[in-house]
Amino acid sequence: MLKLSKKTEYAFMAARHLAMNNSGHYSTAKEIADNCQIPYQLVAKVLQNFARNKIATSFQGAKGGYKLNRLPDNISLIDIIKAVEHNYQVTECMQEDNSKSTCSHLDCCKIRDPLIEIQRKIDNVFVQTSLKQIL
Repeated sequence: MLKLSKKTEYAFMAARHLAMNNSGHYSTAKEIADNCQIPYQLVAKVLQNFARNKIATSFQGAKGGYKLNRLPDNISLIDIIKAVEHNYQVTECMQEDNSKSTCSHLDCCKIRDPLIEIQRKIDNVFVQTSLKQIL
């Protein structure tokens, strides 16, 4: 069964929190963790990934924290997923670091090509769905 990781779930929750508090307020990892009841360490890593991928900006200091770089309707769910998951593919053989030739079932596999099409459809849903739609 296709399932997003906990890290992705937490990323959606953190992004939603940032979007709902984006009017001049900088949210800290602790604030988000407490508000969403998720582990602080994972929130901190998610926020670092958001900053690294230019979804959010971090500010240091007493009133520091994180703030979204774009409006929620300009951030797609695929942006959030790719910020925290390097390989969220349907099957392992579709991961970017795994070429078709390394698959031990290459000679008898008949599902890879249809699954590639399914992956494209899933990607399309995540590309077309904005953060604003989950507020």
